Amino acid sequence: QVRLVESGGGSVQSGGSLRLSCAASGYTYSFHCMAWFRQAPGKERDGVAAIDNRGTTSGADSVKGRFTISRDSAQNTLYLQMNSLKPEDTAMYYCAAGFGSSVRFCLLQAGDFNFWGQGTQVTVSS
Repeated sequence: QVRLVESGGGSVQSGGSLRLSCAASGYTYSFHCMAWFRQAPGKERDGVAAIDNRGTTSGADSVKGRFTISRDSAQNTLYLQMNSLKPEDTAMYYCAAGFGSSVRFCLLQAGDFNFWGQGTQVTVSS
């Protein structure tokens, strides 16, 4: 059974930094695509950043230059380094992983992913 467990969330002041981690277990191979999504109260789940198993990354315009996604494919572990955090970054952050044709382009489309974590809360105060 595949399991994704996020960690590293917390409360920081505007301008601060956090590093999120997502540990995957129960899957022998490297996921083709792993990504971070976030969801603020009353809003839809939005894609933050994605990375495929060759290291190619993509990210939402709102986080470019501030957030960096990376992964350890051998360990199926995903990271998100978040710098210069803003109050509008406040949300529950979810790790997602996928394999197969649905994620062959590794896009930030929530419906493409096979597995999800439970989320870790990030709160940024002004």
